[in-house]
Amino acid sequence: MPYPTPEDIAAAAPLIAPHIRETPILNLQADALDLPIPITLKLEHTQVTGSFKVRGAFFNMLTRDVPEAGIVAASGGNHGAAVAFAATELGHKSRIYVPTAIAKEEKLRRMRGFGGEVVLTEGSVANCMDEYAAYAEASGALAVHPYDTVPTLTGQGTVAREIEAQMGGIDTIFVSTGGGGLIGGVASYFRDRVKVVSVETELTNTLEISLREGPDVDVQASGVAAGSLGGPRLGVDSFEAIQNHVDEAVIVSDEATYDAARRLWEATRLIGEPGSAVALAALTSGAYVPEKGERVCVLLCGGNAEPDWFVA
Repeated sequence: MPYPTPEDIAAAAPLIAPHIRETPILNLQADALDLPIPITLKLEHTQVTGSFKVRGAFFNMLTRDVPEAGIVAASGGNHGAAVAFAATELGHKSRIYVPTAIAKEEKLRRMRGFGGEVVLTEGSVANCMDEYAAYAEASGALAVHPYDTVPTLTGQGTVAREIEAQMGGIDTIFVSTGGGGLIGGVASYFRDRVKVVSVETELTNTLEISLREGPDVDVQASGVAAGSLGGPRLGVDSFEAIQNHVDEAVIVSDEATYDAARRLWEATRLIGEPGSAVALAALTSGAYVPEKGERVCVLLCGGNAEPDWFVA
């Protein structure tokens, strides 16, 4: 089986624990967000570097040989920041390839601030991935893929284990999907014990298209969540985990994403990036209607955005 087992993920958690935060949960009453049931938010946007990506970055570097050439990654921002941070903390150099088309200044600052060398690329996300792969082959640097390796899925899956321990019991979890690394890790851990719901926007619906047409797609992402969820295709290992263990794929609009972010701010004074608001929008937009008594968790996956992005 190419994707990790729950036992693999449980074993990874103590290895990366000294390097990351155990992020908190927040229980909200139903009326806080005008929903039919109370929900729990997993505040993973308060993680070191501002997203879940640091889990997979550390697990990769702690379990694989890192050459003198260091680490190379491709990213719209969160993965790059995580790789740069983990590499610097562990004494390695890092180079991050970023597509100019979806580069956000806030995320570029984060990557550079954590010690990464940023290389901007022209063209599509797929072109960026090609350049990063070519550099890895030419230089011998360790390539840390944002979503398409078992170590990445294993590291990301530790957030699911943490949620289960904090909540005690959970029926359904909502996860924003880009390349599939996060939801692939979450699904690999929960398997058939918890309902796993993918949430994407209409303009970043890589998973929804892949489930309909197969994984060999090349999605040109756009819209408010492209910088967070703009993977052109799902990873091979991620897709297998998703096919086997993701129960539902929900699509929301950009307008619903803005609305979810505004509601989150009004109710909690919390700000997440668009990728975080997408998961919440599944509920606030009514795209998913929970049953009475359903124990629901929304994973707020990242917070690396300008703090007023949803105000306009």
